Amino acid sequence: MIDINGLAFGYSHRKDLFKDLNLKITSGKIHGLLGLNGAGKSSLLHLIQGLRFADEGSIKVFGLSPKQRDIKHLQQSFLLPEEVYTPDISMKQYIDMYSPFYPLFSLESFLQFLNEFELDRSAHLGQMSMGQKKKAVIAFALATNTKILLMDEPTNGLDIPSKKQFRKILSHIITDDRTFLISTHQIRDLHSLIDNVIAISNGHIIFNQSINEIVDSLHFSLDGKPSSSDDLIYHERVPGGYLNISPSTGIPSFEPDLEVLFNAIMTNNSAINQAF
Repeated sequence: MIDINGLAFGYSHRKDLFKDLNLKITSGKIHGLLGLNGAGKSSLLHLIQGLRFADEGSIKVFGLSPKQRDIKHLQQSFLLPEEVYTPDISMKQYIDMYSPFYPLFSLESFLQFLNEFELDRSAHLGQMSMGQKKKAVIAFALATNTKILLMDEPTNGLDIPSKKQFRKILSHIITDDRTFLISTHQIRDLHSLIDNVIAISNGHIIFNQSINEIVDSLHFSLDGKPSSSDDLIYHERVPGGYLNISPSTGIPSFEPDLEVLFNAIMTNNSAINQAF
């Protein structure tokens, strides 16, 4: 569905943000895009959406180049930015203005999502708090029913009950023909939803594995001290002791902690990838 080959991209102040970046993203999954600040997560989403253009290489979405801004691509892809800006209009006016662009938009779903976020459908966007505006735009994004939904830090600005509702809604609307690519630093907000973990660093994709592959290939154990095993890949102090990561031995494993896994990827990437 998304096919990126030999991507190079940069800005005037950082010309080599991406260098020969390659990535294939399949449908029917929620992909978590992880990386340190400045790694280029938001830029990658913008490139996929066609809001920025590659210096070299190619990006194909539905077999189309996003930079062409083809209507077939734009009607089937939606980018939710980290910071949302809405016109000073009513919710009804917002829907009347933007929903016709998306052929599969569902007003019924939108109203249902507003209700789950405890937002008044008759509210005026100009009178909402930033958190309420974000929930309204999230509800709209989910209701577009686009085949690809790109989300940049969607849980930032949401209160705890709203994060719970977001997870609930997302888990119910993923289908085999839809793809969600979510850039986040809030891994714990979304760890129960992510099907595939993608990590980006120094202009490259340095990790790209499904949760099933992670469970099959890595062993997570919680102990009172760091493991003394020769094949230990990474350990980190966590509440209750030390979470150790080593290659799988077939022994039942502690539930993977994606935040600790990300730290391991950034610290000892070669050893992590050798386990797969």
